[in-house]
Amino acid sequence: MRCPFCKVDNDRVVDSRSSGEGAVVRRRRECLACGKRFTTYERVEEAPLRVVKKDGTRVPFDREKILAGVRKACEKRPVPADAMENLVSAVEDEINKNYEREVPTRAIGEMLMERLKALDSVAYVRFASVYREFKDPQEFVAAIQGVKKP
Repeated sequence: MRCPFCKVDNDRVVDSRSSGEGAVVRRRRECLACGKRFTTYERVEEAPLRVVKKDGTRVPFDREKILAGVRKACEKRPVPADAMENLVSAVEDEINKNYEREVPTRAIGEMLMERLKALDSVAYVRFASVYREFKDPQEFVAAIQGVKKP
C-alpha cells in the first residue's frame, strides 16, 4: 500500500478489524519510511448483474422492476404483499445462484411464470399474456388450459 504522505510503498499493518457487519476490513497501517500512520478499508468488489433484453441490450438488474411486474399481474387478486415479495426474493436468489454476470430476460420470465402459476393462476395468465406477447386468442386459451385443475 502506498503511503498517502510520502508516497513510498513500504508499510506494515498495525491493526485489522472487521466493520460494517463483516463487509469491510479496516486496517491501520504505519509507513516504514516516514513513520506516519494511515487507515485503509477493504471491500469485496462485486460485479453488478446485468440483464440481457430481447433486443440484445444490457441493463442493470433491478429487483423493483420485477416486483412491479408481479404486482401488476396480481392486481385485484387475493395475493398478500409478502407472498409477492417472497416470490421475487426466490427468483432473485435463483438468479444469483445460477448466473454470475448476465441473465437473459427469458430466464427471469420463465422463473416468474413458474412461481406465479403455483401462487395464483389468474396472475400467471396475466403475466404470461404480457411476457409471451400473445398474438391471437388461441395462444391465450392454451395458456389458460395449461393451468386448469384436473
